[in-house]
Amino acid sequence: MADFQHELLFLLHDVARLLRVDADRRARLHGMTRAQWAILIWLERQPGISQKELAELLEVEPITVARLIDRLEGRGMVERRPDPRDRRVWRLHLCDLAFPVLREIDRQRAGILEVLTQGVDPATLEAMTKALVTMKASLVRSSQARREAELEMA
Repeated sequence: MADFQHELLFLLHDVARLLRVDADRRARLHGMTRAQWAILIWLERQPGISQKELAELLEVEPITVARLIDRLEGRGMVERRPDPRDRRVWRLHLCDLAFPVLREIDRQRAGILEVLTQGVDPATLEAMTKALVTMKASLVRSSQARREAELEMA
């Protein structure tokens, strides 16, 4: 019965679930959600991204992003600016109040990583990272191929 707990798919799912639970708890302690943290991180990495592009990155509906941005905008952390070329598009930018929160997110992420990698030697971490990058690329390619096949059948 315990063998399933050592299966790769189970372990990947369970580790990801535990990471989400921990990140949710940490975000709540700061009066935020993990989704809000994710938006701030993406906006720091890609200033001026549109709400639609951000929704695609987060794999959620645009209305979900719009509501999260509403809350962050209400807290003075994010602002919407009109796209100079398309008045239907809003470009998202961080405000000054977001930067101390981003530094706290960095501290929390470092804490999560420290707990996660405790007792794992650097060579193993490097091998795991390479393997996960390869797995992710394989899944992306497979997903794209399935979408293309579905489009051809339609």
